[in-house]
Parts: sequence; structure tokens; C-alpha cells
Amino acid sequence: MILPPFDELACEDEIPMETEQHKLQMELLIDSLRLWLDNMPNGYVGGNMFVHYLTPNGHKAFKGPDILVVLDVPKGIRDSWVVWKEGKGPEVVIELLSKSTATPDKNDKKTVYQNQLFVKNYFWFDPKKPVDFAGFILQHGIYQPLSPDERGRLISQTLGLALARWNGIYKNANTTWLRWETLEGVLLPTPEEAERQRAERLAKQLRSLGIEPEEI
Repeated sequence: MILPPFDELACEDEIPMETEQHKLQMELLIDSLRLWLDNMPNGYVGGNMFVHYLTPNGHKAFKGPDILVVLDVPKGIRDSWVVWKEGKGPEVVIELLSKSTATPDKNDKKTVYQNQLFVKNYFWFDPKKPVDFAGFILQHGIYQPLSPDERGRLISQTLGLALARWNGIYKNANTTWLRWETLEGVLLPTPEEAERQRAERLAKQLRSLGIEPEEI
């Protein structure tokens, strides 16, 4: 079989995110997880990009998940995810539902993620309707629904992290966001939050030495 050169593969569907809230939600999940992955030797998180794969009969096909995570692969920028080049497909996928995408996300895409890409953990979340939040784990080739824990979170055993609905302000928008948490309940910070936390720790250390940070 002759596969197309990588630069001839489509990189994105050129369809914008449904709303600004959808765009911000995608950024929040990707940026905080990317910072978490910085502490690991390898791993990749990306979003709104095509995943190219081969069907069982050898035909080329693609899907465009909103967020994808792959462990144990080299870090770096990709224009798209090419399964036969990388040697593996996504291990975690999150779709952000909207009126136009909810039906395919819950049916066609879910089937492809289960039967052809073998995504270990699949989640969906509707930023406009936060109650529509579900997750699945691939067991013996079939997706089994994940049950929320006592905090209402869904656990990704693949990542050892939880997805939690969080009420708060992100980029000046006060609403319910989907966020990553450690299993102990600590939010994975965004780069901005991490920098603010670093500055607060430094200020506390300076004050313990009798130095006011504002005077430096």
C-alpha cells in the first residue's frame, strides 16, 4: 500500500469552534495538561486537528477530535496526528459538544474511537450544558461508561487524573468549566495560574525574611 506524503494530509477541518466558550474550554484543558506533561520526558496533547488512520480494509480515513492526548511519544509540534507514522493513536480523547456536533460525537465518532482507533478513555462535555458530561473506558474492545466518583468527577485511569466541573473565572469568563485535577483534588494550573502561584510563594518567602516584595 502506498501511503500519501505527510505534507499532503489535511491538518484541520477549517471549521471554527462553535462558540468562544468552546474555544476557551479547549485552551483551558490543553494548556493545563501541557504544563503537567512538561514534568514528563515525553507525551503529547493537541486539539482541533485531524487524526489520520487506516480502516480495517486498508482505506485512509480521519477524524478531528477537539482534544487528544498520547503518552510515551516524543514531544513536539504536529500539524496532524498520523497513526501509521507515530505508531499509535490517541489514548484519551475529549469532544466538546454543541448543537451541531452532539449527535455525531455520541454516535459515529464514539464508534470510530472504540472500534478503529482504540482510544482508551473517551469523554464528552457540553460547555453550554455542563450536565451533559460522560466518560468511557475501553474494556475488551467495548466502551464501558465511567461512574462519577464521590466528587462528581470522572477518572482517567490512563492519565491518573480526574476531569471535574469547576465553577470559576477563566479569561474573564465566569461559568462552569471542565478542568483536570489530580486524584487528590488539586487543580492542574494553567500557565498563568502557575506563574501567579510561583509569585505568591516567592512573596511569602521574602516576607518570612522580613522583606516586603513591593520594596524590591
